[in-house]
Amino acid sequence: MQREQTDVLVIGAGPAGTVAGAIVNKAGYKVRVVEKMKFPRFVIGESLLPRCMEALEEAGLLESVLKMGFQRKTGAKFVRNGVVCDYSFSDQFTDGWDHAYQVTRADFDQALADGLEAQGVPIEYETTVTAIQFNEDGSSVTTVTDNAGNEKQIEAKFIIDGSGYGRVIPRLFGLDKPSNLAPRKALFVHIKDVNRQMDDEPDRITVIVHKPDVWVWVIPFATGVTSVGFVGDPAFFEKYTGTPEEQMRAVIADEPYIAERMKDVEFLWEPKILQSWSSTTEKFYGNGFVLTGNVTEFLDPVFSSGVTLATVSSQIAGKLVVRHLKGESVDWDKEYTEVMMQGVNTFRSYVMGWYDTTLHTIFFANDQNPEIKKMICSVLAGYVWDTDNPYVKEHDTALHKLAKTIRLRDSIEYINNGFKDKA
Repeated sequence: MQREQTDVLVIGAGPAGTVAGAIVNKAGYKVRVVEKMKFPRFVIGESLLPRCMEALEEAGLLESVLKMGFQRKTGAKFVRNGVVCDYSFSDQFTDGWDHAYQVTRADFDQALADGLEAQGVPIEYETTVTAIQFNEDGSSVTTVTDNAGNEKQIEAKFIIDGSGYGRVIPRLFGLDKPSNLAPRKALFVHIKDVNRQMDDEPDRITVIVHKPDVWVWVIPFATGVTSVGFVGDPAFFEKYTGTPEEQMRAVIADEPYIAERMKDVEFLWEPKILQSWSSTTEKFYGNGFVLTGNVTEFLDPVFSSGVTLATVSSQIAGKLVVRHLKGESVDWDKEYTEVMMQGVNTFRSYVMGWYDTTLHTIFFANDQNPEIKKMICSVLAGYVWDTDNPYVKEHDTALHKLAKTIRLRDSIEYINNGFKDKA
């Protein structure tokens, strides 16, 4: 069997794999990437956050993205019963990027992969990892098969697994474990958004509260195409029958904020279904490997955390792998797992706060405290590692305390207004 050698083998050519591969390559080590799919390929997760732009910039891949002309994203807009809550990334607590982009992921991922290849890193598409053997010194031999059925082995000093939903190493070595988030379902489609100008801010990403536990994403792209998706408990979708297109048109018709704009628009493909996506793993690293991106943990699409966690985890992991290859001591627990769990757990608190309506209370409150709003905005921008921000450092309690204060204030105002009416 043919055998090849490299310093670092990267599994997956998505955002996680490309960022990690670029950082290791820039340090002068030999890198090669194997990717199971043929690019370009569709994948969900179309809204970027400002924090991930920093990772792309350090990896030398930012220019590859900018030249694509993606739709600029300057904040997050939430709507409930016609009431709008707007967060602008230019008005946040953390000093960082004030914008990101809304991207067609097939084009975005292809741009990153092309940018990595332009740096001299080879990518082997339609190549599947079938086995990995780790040696005591952390080196490894990986068996891969191409789309013609040809097998070969790749010797590597280290493996970075950025395989996303493929979860190659967790599945090969039984590291997967259940997430503590409830299972949810998404029904989504791309539309030809001919009526986009009906919206008061036609190019803004919008999250709509359809029901307390059901929400809608509307992500306009620069091409005139818009991504639309409904997310909620699987039971919500049971009353919608028929083909996926019939179901999608029915749920759109039931949401007043988009019903007229998207009535009878052209669907560019049959609506897709994704469900029970939340997942995690027993450990983020081992002797000779590190997991990055969705391989570590995927939470929920509501705050667009997926690409940010993918790129930032790979940014951090790539630099740690370089240190390891140089012979330096790396505390993987402290320098990687704990750091990543800080970000994951912060996002998790906000995801759970969204679904239990804690964040609804905060987002749609009257007279929001502008300083607190800045702190929350930084989380929505992806700066979930800034522990100078109380709403990051105390993510598990701060939101509930704030919501309780708002409810108490509203109750007092309601009572006072009642006395005024009687007077």
